[in-house]
Amino acid sequence: MLITLSTGSLFTLPLQKVFELSALAGFDGVELIINHDFQRDNPARLIRSLQEIATIYSIHAPFMPLDGWGGPVGSLKRSVQLAAECGIPLVNFHPPSWMGMEIAFWRWLYSINDFQKEIGLNGQVAVTMENMPWVGRMRINPHILSNTQRLIDFVQEHNLYMTFDCTHMGSGKTNFINDFYLCYESDRIRNIHFSDYGYGREHLLPGHGVLPLTRFLHHLRNTDYRSTVTLELSPSEFPKEERIIFESLLEILAYLRKETFSQADLPEYDQSLHVSTAS
Repeated sequence: MLITLSTGSLFTLPLQKVFELSALAGFDGVELIINHDFQRDNPARLIRSLQEIATIYSIHAPFMPLDGWGGPVGSLKRSVQLAAECGIPLVNFHPPSWMGMEIAFWRWLYSINDFQKEIGLNGQVAVTMENMPWVGRMRINPHILSNTQRLIDFVQEHNLYMTFDCTHMGSGKTNFINDFYLCYESDRIRNIHFSDYGYGREHLLPGHGVLPLTRFLHHLRNTDYRSTVTLELSPSEFPKEERIIFESLLEILAYLRKETFSQADLPEYDQSLHVSTAS
């Protein structure tokens, strides 16, 4: 498994600084959220400058309006084109909001027969859709396909992959592991967003909420999943001082490495140590 850091975790800092902290902490790479920086600069040039600091394993298409990016459909297509141009293997997007009356986006979504072929440029870029959270006192999910089985049926029928978000699923079901297995067994998951949920707050540090995250990681470790686990936290979970932010990243990464390390990796790991010592 590759462990990456979402730039949304530290969106209050400049992008370059987020990439530097990720690389210094030892993350395998980064998930880049397309934000307002991409209104001011040449997107491909900006991405290439960031790739000199850390590997970008995924792009999160914009989930807010950006000048020059169009609506949800246009911004998704542009994100995929950028990913293909810059050698980034995956683009994630949010489904339409029925509460936000995204009717045209909803109709477009159902009009695509094969997302990997028609949107993912014949499989050059894996296109994933993310499960969304339940919010408010009434615990309403304002997006379509909130039911896990309906989501699975849709992605299978339309050749669409999934980004499984722990805090989003956990906002509706604290014990979300059964839903994870339903999604995993569909062979559609290509990315996992990892964070805690509790007390009406999303994207908390592990242990700051109520989700069984360590148990989830143990289950994940025993699967054949070998794609990315992306740490996606709220910036309010971090202190303001850069040194302590860095120490927090080190601690969280060590926890993720420990809990996802598979015994099946031990022979290869020991052999590499032996060769290293012998040399």
